[in-house]
This record gives sequence, C-alpha cells and structure tokens, in this order.
Amino acid sequence: MEALEKEGLLENTLVVFFSDNGGIANISSQYPARAGKGSYYEGGIREPMIMSWPARFKAGKVIDEPVSGLDFYPTFMEAAGVKQTNNLVLDGESLLSLIVKDKKLKREALFWHFPIYLEAIHPVKDQARDPLFRTRPGSVIRKGKWKLHEYFEDGALELYNLEEDPGETNNLAAQMPEKVTELHQLLKEWRQAMWAPVPTMINPWFKAQ
Repeated sequence: MEALEKEGLLENTLVVFFSDNGGIANISSQYPARAGKGSYYEGGIREPMIMSWPARFKAGKVIDEPVSGLDFYPTFMEAAGVKQTNNLVLDGESLLSLIVKDKKLKREALFWHFPIYLEAIHPVKDQARDPLFRTRPGSVIRKGKWKLHEYFEDGALELYNLEEDPGETNNLAAQMPEKVTELHQLLKEWRQAMWAPVPTMINPWFKAQ
C-alpha cells in the first residue's frame, strides 16, 4: 500500500486482502467457527476479505454476502473494462455491482468439493469428525443460512443452520429430511455439471495400520 501511494497509484488500484482458507486450528483458533484449515466446517472455509479501490467505492462499508475466490477473475475483468468475447462459463461472478450498487449476486448457492483425505494435526483442536483426518472425501453446499456436508465413504450427511449455529455443533439432518433432500439434489446436480470426480474404488495398495 505504501508503494502504491508513493507511486501515485493507490487511488485507482483495486487491492484485495484475502486467504484461501482459515487458519490452522492447532495454532490459530477460528472460534466461534468450528475447526480450521483443511476442514469443511466454517473454520476451514470462512475468512474475512477486505477490498480497497478509493476511486470507485468509499471505505468502511461492511457486506455480509458470502463470496468466493472464484469471483476474482470476473471482478478483475470488469474492473479492467475487459469484456469476455468467448462462451466460457465462469463459476464466479463480478463483485463490483454487489459493492458499488448493493445488488445481490445471481447465484443460488456456493459449493466446495474435496474428494481426498487430509491428515489431522491436533485431533482435539481440529474439531474434526474423527481423530485420524481433518477431513475425508466429500462435498459441501451453502444456500443462504443452510449448509449441507456430504461424506463419500459412508454417505453421511450433516445439515447446519449457520445463523443459529455458526459453530456447526447441532446436526439437523435427521430433523429436517426435506431440507437435506433439497440441498443434496442441488449438490449432486452441481457435481455432475462440473464433472467433479467422486471416488468409487478402494485403493488396492491400502494397508490398515
């Protein structure tokens, strides 16, 4: 920021401060969000973001709309005045209308897909589903206040109301089967549209300890 100011570029430069994941739970608590880096719980995928562009929008505005790193490409394209000339389908949306004009984003939901294993660091502080891994293969959808986890090994589904339960401690899947069905269907349709791989074969080289 100091370099931009020194060069006279700060006023008309879009600056984004962002992280691709939450901190490592063992050394950086995300409380009240559950868990940390490498987890599908909010401590692993939710983090603050700061954007600055004095020439286009004023400082101090707070926006609660969840966004994604996938939104950066279309945002930077619009900021640079570059129009897309092909039929490329983008996962993200430009954030400029959201910031400048308070317009809601068009998308219905946000999705995460991580079909692999990630080892535990500190089983207690990781707040994972089991002591061996921070996460196991699965997908997540968030639509409004609702968030559904799906884990591929056992087909487990976890449903949380993030407004009432930001720490994801109360799994509502058994109490709200209709909401589970709705979100699960959207998640499956998204995976099919994105060609997102789901592991189906047992690793022949795996040896249980």
